[in-house]
Amino acid sequence: MKKILLVKHKIFTWNNISDQLKGWRSEGDKIVFTNGVFDLIHTGHIDYLAKAADCANRLVVGLNGDESVKRLNKGPARPIKDQDTRAIILASLQFVDAVILFDEDTPYELIKLVQPDVLVKGGDYDPNEMDPSSKKYIVGSDLVIANGGEVKSIEFVPGHSTSRLEEKIIQANLR
Repeated sequence: MKKILLVKHKIFTWNNISDQLKGWRSEGDKIVFTNGVFDLIHTGHIDYLAKAADCANRLVVGLNGDESVKRLNKGPARPIKDQDTRAIILASLQFVDAVILFDEDTPYELIKLVQPDVLVKGGDYDPNEMDPSSKKYIVGSDLVIANGGEVKSIEFVPGHSTSRLEEKIIQANLR
């Protein structure tokens, strides 16, 4: 099989992920879920996703669709890369087992569908925060905990963020 087809095979829809999840679970695999925009992949993303993958046997990444990203108010130029490009890049990482786009403001319904054993977010979130109105609250943590799963946060690599990278690019273009 051509390598690009192997990559594209890891990009799922809401309709076809369930059979894959059942197959993994029947093999005894545990599933970890995380989500994000992943616009300009950098060292911080790689570190984060690799550590998330270490939390279980299969890493499922919920990827904010283009419209969802625009509603997050990350800036007028965001997303820089379209959702299909971002999905291909994520799926090409060896430790990512599945990528699923979502267009909602949060991945709550996707988490409900995936029912991960472990839910992971970055260090700016607190797995112990139970107030959904708090910026530190991890969306879907209630579902995962109710199903007997774990909720974790992973510290960021200092100095690496998409916003910082975007600013560096803008400054370089102004010179």
